Amino acid sequence: MAEQYKYLNSFIDEQRANGKYSFTTEGLHSQLGVSENALKKTLQRLKKQESVVMVRRGFYVIVPPEYRAKGIIPTSLYVNDLMKFLNRDYYVGLLNAAAYHGAAHQQPQNYSVITEGIALRPIKNDKVGIHFYIKKSWNKADIIKKKVDTGYINISSPELTALDLVSYYNEVGGFNRVATVIEELKDVIQPEKLVETAKRYDEISVVQRLGYVLDCVLEENELSNALYNYLNSIEYYPTLLRPQKKKPENMITGNKWKIVPNVEIEADI
Repeated sequence: MAEQYKYLNSFIDEQRANGKYSFTTEGLHSQLGVSENALKKTLQRLKKQESVVMVRRGFYVIVPPEYRAKGIIPTSLYVNDLMKFLNRDYYVGLLNAAAYHGAAHQQPQNYSVITEGIALRPIKNDKVGIHFYIKKSWNKADIIKKKVDTGYINISSPELTALDLVSYYNEVGGFNRVATVIEELKDVIQPEKLVETAKRYDEISVVQRLGYVLDCVLEENELSNALYNYLNSIEYYPTLLRPQKKKPENMITGNKWKIVPNVEIEADI
């Protein structure tokens, strides 16, 4: 066992030397010349020593000494490899993307990953918190490659982040938090890019809601005017600010966004 343990240690050291903080167990037993049972026992030993953490069955993260106190490395260092392991296209979104773009006051408790296909179970324990949100599709033009110590990760552009925050308002803590984060984001959102992203976005109602938040809550004229000029060129219909199953009898909006304000919004800034 000592010899087998040494082989796995050498493999982990090699991964680290190549700038990688993760590995998969598929085929590792044959690569190291040990049985699956021996590999399993060695991994259990390393887990007890907190040298590695199993994030998903078959996918392990290496924990170097400088991260032992926290118990795991930052998610950004292995999320790209994790999504390759899961064979999913993805981007980091919502509050995490907002933080990368400078909205740092709202530190998210969980790491938000937008992906496609069938739903994925969240990864949640005392060391890892990753939530997966399913989308039918997105445009690559709205995704940015961000450099991290292990390579690059996909994150949503500031414009897509703003739209997604409105779309997933409930998951990020409600409209007050959405407005607060967008207030922090607005300086890095470009009007022309916002319109192009809005044109590619699946739900027109989300574009209307974002325009309403920018205009009527944050009093941001340049961005809201750009969105309104786009909406004015297409057909759009009255919709609720906060979606609900039963629509009110009166759908009078009283604003150019055709938004029925069925919830009050106050940014925390």
